[in-house]
Amino acid sequence: MHLKIFMWSYIVTAISLVVAFIYGSWSAVVLCAILGVLEVSLSFDNAVINATILERMSDFWQKMFLTVGIVIAVFGMRLLLPLLIVYFAAGLNPVEAFQLAMNPPADDAAYFPDGSPSYETLLTDAHPIIAAFGGMFLLMLFLNWLFEEKEHTWLTWLERPLAKAGRLDSMAILVACLILLITSETLAEDAETVLFAGLTGLVVYLAVNGLGTFFENAEHPDEEAEHDVDHEPAAASRNSKLVKATGKAGFFLFLYLEVLDASFSFDGVIGAFAITSDPIIIALGLGLIGAMFVRSLTVFLVRKGTLSEYVYLEHGAHWAIGALAIILFISIGVHISEFITGLLGVAFIGAALWSSIRRNKRLRARGEEVGTIHA
Repeated sequence: MHLKIFMWSYIVTAISLVVAFIYGSWSAVVLCAILGVLEVSLSFDNAVINATILERMSDFWQKMFLTVGIVIAVFGMRLLLPLLIVYFAAGLNPVEAFQLAMNPPADDAAYFPDGSPSYETLLTDAHPIIAAFGGMFLLMLFLNWLFEEKEHTWLTWLERPLAKAGRLDSMAILVACLILLITSETLAEDAETVLFAGLTGLVVYLAVNGLGTFFENAEHPDEEAEHDVDHEPAAASRNSKLVKATGKAGFFLFLYLEVLDASFSFDGVIGAFAITSDPIIIALGLGLIGAMFVRSLTVFLVRKGTLSEYVYLEHGAHWAIGALAIILFISIGVHISEFITGLLGVAFIGAALWSSIRRNKRLRARGEEVGTIHA
């Protein structure tokens, strides 16, 4: 199973490294490999969350995630998006922005007579907008999970009271908007721009997530009614569905996954400039190698049933996402190293995995099945 799932990732990695060598010799290969490893190591929480969504999708939409989705991840997020950011920030069209990225002048003034900043600087300056949008999207994902009743609880002393507080309608939106307002007023130089970007992230989340849920429920009304009668927790009912989302529901879940991947990728793309500013190397390393392995890891988690066996992994991933969202907001006014973000994610995932292993040992010692529901 391992070889079957990861085969294309290995093939794509080999091809990418060959292309990198042709493009820029061994130095390009090393940079490409570093970016690929960095993307995978910092995106395990992304893979876990993606797996919780991917397991609700039909085989067709899972294949779309691995094929069309990787094209979007590579050319959309890692190549086209930075060019579009430069376009909106400096008024350069994507072709001019690409030329600037590929041929950075020794002196900014050599390219910009008015002394405008370089391609890398333009992207860095756009970080507050990116962080507000991506941070808001991820924060909504975390808060919606935090305020819902769960089949299992990991940090029970905290998760159960917050799940009860979530019975208040729109609690997640209220908390998210409050955090955005505080951030824009205290950390942002341009409060209105950050506020607008954050609200855009909120609208995108509500639209994509809401439409996906709507069409999923419309496809299986009888199943939804049964869950309402039994009063199953929302997360449990989603994970227990035998019928996978197809049609419009599958499409919007696919779209949701792509926006989610984009939110995870924003900070990584900016952070990659600490290693190289070459968009081709970034697309090969972060996109083709890193994103492909993250997608294969997502499918591996679904096929192996890892989330069912290690029940706290999803909790750890969501807490890591919550931490990432807060870090994104803080980074609007204070620079925070991407390695801190990655270490926090690894810490949450590692702690959740350790707790899951301990739980499984206790259950097996009592002769119970690992899949048995225990808070």
